[in-house]
Amino acid sequence: MVSQLTPTPHPDLLVGPDTGDDAAVWRLAEDRALVATADFITPVVDDARTWGRVAAANAVSDVYAMGGTPIFALNLVGWNVDVLPTSLLGEVLAGGTDIALEAGFVVAGGHTVDDPEPKYGMAVTGTVDPRKMLTNTGLRPGQDLILTKPLGIGIITTAIKADAASADVAKDAVMSMIRLNASASRTALDSGATGCTDITGFGLLGHLGRMAKESGVDVELLVDAVPYVSGTRELAMAGMIPGGTRRNWDWIKSQVTVGSVDEVTILMLADAQTSGGLVFGVDPDRTAGVTEQLETSGDTAAVIGRTATGPGQIGLL
Repeated sequence: MVSQLTPTPHPDLLVGPDTGDDAAVWRLAEDRALVATADFITPVVDDARTWGRVAAANAVSDVYAMGGTPIFALNLVGWNVDVLPTSLLGEVLAGGTDIALEAGFVVAGGHTVDDPEPKYGMAVTGTVDPRKMLTNTGLRPGQDLILTKPLGIGIITTAIKADAASADVAKDAVMSMIRLNASASRTALDSGATGCTDITGFGLLGHLGRMAKESGVDVELLVDAVPYVSGTRELAMAGMIPGGTRRNWDWIKSQVTVGSVDEVTILMLADAQTSGGLVFGVDPDRTAGVTEQLETSGDTAAVIGRTATGPGQIGLL
């Protein structure tokens, strides 16, 4: 749909809608640009404040995926005023403020609409050096691919809604969702990475496939190297697959060579994430240092594949 819109070209719009990147980038000066993004979600957990934290971490992730630093945000709220008390909304907004304080940005206002289904998120503005920014067009042939959070969030949140996830599995998923991608973004920048995206609604295969296509590289994905939140496979085998995950696979499968990989694993790779990690490319001589830095900062450090010259295909190995 977006591809059918008439673009508005401008020399200072460095990243717009044409490549499907994580955020827009507007140049202010040679060494300074604005990063702008918006994201909101429906509840993924029962606790209102936790949902607010997840939604805010999910929204600000797009700024980190561009190598940027968030500076302020506006709350975006859909709320059923006839059913849900405003005190509950206060808890949601407090969760968003928790993340803003942790990340070091300011919540400067927002907008609320009456909505039958509650929604919360943020429009986030940040800054980035345009000479060093990360984009989904920046992968290069011969790089290692690094993933900084485990997958499985969509499957687990589906199980949470069905009361089928254990307390420990649910806790692990929440801790992953509320973790900021700030340190992972700094590591990517320190490594000289230029190609990066965060893994959210289109799953690893969807986001990685778009980045591979826009970068003009093929990807060899090492299936056994991809990390998951504990309990993901068991819940997937029990049928806790969200509809969005299946739609993700239908959308990307023409771009993927499956080989001998089983259906459950494929759906786990396509699982729709909320506030997932970053995936970025680094030159092989930097990989060991990158994984060490990620482990030191408490991030996941998984080398999940490599890039090669090609039109954007993904091969599952």
